[in-house]
Amino acid sequence: MHRLLTVIAAVFVVAFPAGAQQSHRRATLVGGGGGDRGKCTIEVVVDGVAEVEIRGDEGILRNISGPNSHWRRFQCTDPLPVNPVEFRYQGINGRGRQDLVRDPRNGGVAVVRIDDRRGADVYVFELLWHRGFNRPPDRIPERIVPERVPERAPRRFTVQQAVEVCKDSVRNLANERHRGRRVEFLNTRIDDNPGRNDWVIGVIDVFRGREGWEGRYRFSCSVNFDTGRVRSADIEPTRRERNWR
Repeated sequence: MHRLLTVIAAVFVVAFPAGAQQSHRRATLVGGGGGDRGKCTIEVVVDGVAEVEIRGDEGILRNISGPNSHWRRFQCTDPLPVNPVEFRYQGINGRGRQDLVRDPRNGGVAVVRIDDRRGADVYVFELLWHRGFNRPPDRIPERIVPERVPERAPRRFTVQQAVEVCKDSVRNLANERHRGRRVEFLNTRIDDNPGRNDWVIGVIDVFRGREGWEGRYRFSCSVNFDTGRVRSADIEPTRRERNWR
């Protein structure tokens, strides 16, 4: 009897490994996808091995090994469609390996596996798709035809939506130029100068994860309120910015 209980306990440990936990998150829908095309931006912190599963506007972060992974950002223009005509995965940030292991064109679920066994790091990736609504039915999927002009006027973005898409652009700039792992927005507002009411400006602090504060920067971002597209974005040091050595 004692031997049987030992075997059952061993099987239970194998079937349910320590750390195999998962957390759910629903996407923040920011619009701007243009109806036929869309994008999701995902940012997570992983220290070990984890998988990110996206279905519609729902996400599951599964921790396979190592300390528990956690969400940082999950934003989409629209929910991920089932069986899009075109789909593209794009890794943006992360030290270790990240791979698309399941394509949503086969069931509407995208799964990205992240493997990093050298300590915690921030991973950012994008899922981009094309539904194919505007493509004639007699064309094969590989041939993309020009999009037709919508019959109705595009929806104008709200101020809050414009601020969010500008923040995404500023975060990406901080990652590319200064290897910033974390960005804190200290002051964000619409520029009230004449002729600049489509500009978002403010101040950020950039951090390099465990290495601490990297510097303070001013940012500016111009966004088209009709389409939600960022025209330009830039960051520049303030007087309090210091060089990292």
